[in-house]
Amino acid sequence: MLVDRDGTLIEELHYARDESRVRLRSGVAEALRELRGWGFGLVAISNQSGVGRGILTVDDVMRTHARTAALLAGAGTPLDAAYYCLHAPEDGCECRKPGIGMLLRAAEDMGLELGRCAMIGDKESDLEAGRRAGCVAIAAGSDWVAAVSAGLQVGP
Repeated sequence: MLVDRDGTLIEELHYARDESRVRLRSGVAEALRELRGWGFGLVAISNQSGVGRGILTVDDVMRTHARTAALLAGAGTPLDAAYYCLHAPEDGCECRKPGIGMLLRAAEDMGLELGRCAMIGDKESDLEAGRRAGCVAIAAGSDWVAAVSAGLQVGP
């Protein structure tokens, strides 16, 4: 299962520098625990353009990542991997969603069949990336457990 970070796993913070403000979104831990119980893995896929724009440092992104990973692990839903695009939108890279570079890299690294995976996100760029990669695209506000049902790949 591929999941956007900001606004999907955690509350939207807009260029988070202070990791102490990181909070899991309501209901996320419960939904992920149920999906994990079915054997699904959890891979974060996140645009972090604040680095490319000079607003954030790589250290800022990694501190927020570490806090997110700790909260998820503490809730019994550890991350299996995380992929970040640090480019600004004008850089035109293929890893920035709606590009599919991060999804392809995750698939290669983890042996995933993208057509049997879900991409969950709160923005249209998340959903478009999922669709372009052949994943089931699921809006973060929907019932994840109901949406991620039969036919999707089990395992990280």
